[in-house]
Amino acid sequence: MPAGMMIPARNAPSMIGRNGNVGVFGSPASLVLGQANMMEGAQLHALDMPQSGLPDSDYGVMKEAEDFDSATKSSSENHEVGSGDDQDHRQRSKKKRYHRHTQHQIQQMEAFFKECPHPDDKQRKELSKELGLEPLQVKFWFQNKRTQMKTHHERHENTHLRTQNEKLRADNMRYREVLSNATCPNCGGPTAIGEMSFDEHHLRLENARLREEIDRISAIAAKYVGKPVSSFPLLSPSIPTHPLELGMGSYGADMFGAADLLRTITTPSEADKPMIIELAVAAMEELIRMAQMGEPLWMTALDGSTTLLNPDEYVRTFPRGIGPKPAGFSTEASRATAVVVMNHISLVEMLMDVNQWSAVFTGIVSRATTLEILSTGVAGNYDGALQVMASELQVPSPLVPTRESYFVRYCKQHGEGTWAVVDVSLDNLRPAPALRCRRRPSGCLIQEMPQGYSKVTWVEHVEMDDRGIHSLYNQLVRSGHAFGAKRWIATLDRQCERLASAMTMSIPNGDAGVIMNQEGRKSMLKLAERMVMSFCGGVSASTAHTWTTLSGTGADDVRVMTRKSIDDPGRPPGIVLSAATSFWLPVPPKRVFDFLRDENSRNEWDILSNGGVVQEMAHIANGRDTGNSVSLLRVNSPNSSQSNMLILQENITDQTAAFVIYAPVDIVAINVVLNGGDPDYVALLPSGFAILPDGTAASNDGANNIMEHGSGGSLLTVAFQILVDSIPTAKLSLGSVATVNNLIACTVERIRASLSCENP
Repeated sequence: MPAGMMIPARNAPSMIGRNGNVGVFGSPASLVLGQANMMEGAQLHALDMPQSGLPDSDYGVMKEAEDFDSATKSSSENHEVGSGDDQDHRQRSKKKRYHRHTQHQIQQMEAFFKECPHPDDKQRKELSKELGLEPLQVKFWFQNKRTQMKTHHERHENTHLRTQNEKLRADNMRYREVLSNATCPNCGGPTAIGEMSFDEHHLRLENARLREEIDRISAIAAKYVGKPVSSFPLLSPSIPTHPLELGMGSYGADMFGAADLLRTITTPSEADKPMIIELAVAAMEELIRMAQMGEPLWMTALDGSTTLLNPDEYVRTFPRGIGPKPAGFSTEASRATAVVVMNHISLVEMLMDVNQWSAVFTGIVSRATTLEILSTGVAGNYDGALQVMASELQVPSPLVPTRESYFVRYCKQHGEGTWAVVDVSLDNLRPAPALRCRRRPSGCLIQEMPQGYSKVTWVEHVEMDDRGIHSLYNQLVRSGHAFGAKRWIATLDRQCERLASAMTMSIPNGDAGVIMNQEGRKSMLKLAERMVMSFCGGVSASTAHTWTTLSGTGADDVRVMTRKSIDDPGRPPGIVLSAATSFWLPVPPKRVFDFLRDENSRNEWDILSNGGVVQEMAHIANGRDTGNSVSLLRVNSPNSSQSNMLILQENITDQTAAFVIYAPVDIVAINVVLNGGDPDYVALLPSGFAILPDGTAASNDGANNIMEHGSGGSLLTVAFQILVDSIPTAKLSLGSVATVNNLIACTVERIRASLSCENP
């Protein structure tokens, strides 16, 4: 191999010479580039710049510099000024140092480049022998070819971005023209702000989306253009709401659309995707090790049943990570394992489908959306699937701020019957100014087991700002049982049992009131599922909600909000007023759950039943715990006007939380459902209770089922939804707010009084 190569001075970039001086190729300080210097840090190479209009491919790498070294050394030893003949000889030698590749050599290297643009040392040596070139000549040709292709690709992408930008600007102008010419359909005059049509409202939302899209593309184009692209100002200020509207919203068709998340988080750019893939692969490796490793990474707590992450060992084991913890953030890490009654393939499909995932974990996932699918997997399954997502996680109470995340979800098969799904935050790519939570590699390891069962190991590892949590929920959140792995795994276990119950064909007929019709069972469970999703989606502190706190009430901080229900067959049309409050009870969660779900004690707290006797007409058991069931109740009220109303109720309990959710239903509509009819057209306004432990039993004793533990108290959230006006355009009156406020206050006092009498 030659000791060095000669680099021409023309059209060459500047560099730092071996002696540390700055020079250019061809200057005395850096005229000869030795082999040792080429293989170190800078990785310098020749740039085949076109000369005299000739194409790039006509220029190869220059000849070896051994002869030039000896010639230079000889002339320096003689200390003589060269004659004119010597100068001509040197000029002829310089010209000879250029080497033009033959057409055959170029064609062969072009063909090889299409197959392998990054050949290794062995491939370069073989190719150089075949073409009669030096390995370094082949190396530099490939480097220059890659640079040429990259430049061409960037030029093409820049042109494409310019076209997109122009199109969006034209759309923006069109929407501005529509808004400026809007007229009232009744009088023909300009539309007043308070009388904005639904069409104009949607146009304003679409314009906001287009503006953000323009800003995103402008930021990308600025990297290539070299200056920012001008953007349009906001078309109009936000519309003030009426003081009595209390944060008026409207029900959307999809509870999990995460519409406002999409206004702040956009799809990743092409430049981000290689980094996302690299981050996902590293996160998958970390998750597998986090799920399988024991001490010293995971330490056993003093209670003997809780595992705690050793932060120092974590940093030593995973030095790369996603960067240091933000200042003021807390770390929450947990791991839990369970065997669930669902096969591993179905579990993977559920986790990779955002709608199924949101429905199964409806008590935890407030809203979620898939922003972009980078890979759908291979071989007809989710092996290698990669999705960029955004989600909002919740505790069923308006007192706990939600956790919004922007992350990538990666699915990978690890051997026969073993899968893993991992989430990791992408906030480092696009840091958000109001970042409150970020997910380090979190997810689950799924292992196939006999008879359709699966073993699931769940890992949750997050860093969050928990300063906005109400003091009632501080202990629960910091114990890890509000958002931790145990909550996820317990919810998954219960939902798998519910699904198995819906699919079972063997139904015991010994109990009275059991629904025997298979299609009727499925329709009833589907209707109850929608009821639970509606309740959980409307009781939290989601950013989609605008809660107004009422003062001077008998209950603890009653919060209310209103929504318009329009063109939704699953809800009655009109103005719906929601009210919720959370408070502490000095009794264990299981006792609260048993009291609220028992139809015999319902008249002790249910004011709307008017003191009537409540009777269970039918029920469906949907889990091994007897507390998990769907019931159809009848209120035998002396008021004849309620004779056609029944109550659909679902009782839910697991090791970390419990719910009692109910809604009045029309008797005609429910009969259609019992006969296997479509439940989507049954109007529901669910109310109910969310019951959580206060966190003291979990932190003190580490009991597996903290709901049954006798020493801790309960955190109870009461929520009502009341139709206050059947006309969606009506204004909300203060009398309606006062009525709902009194209803929730009286319910809270009755529950407190009843459970205080039971508490020894």
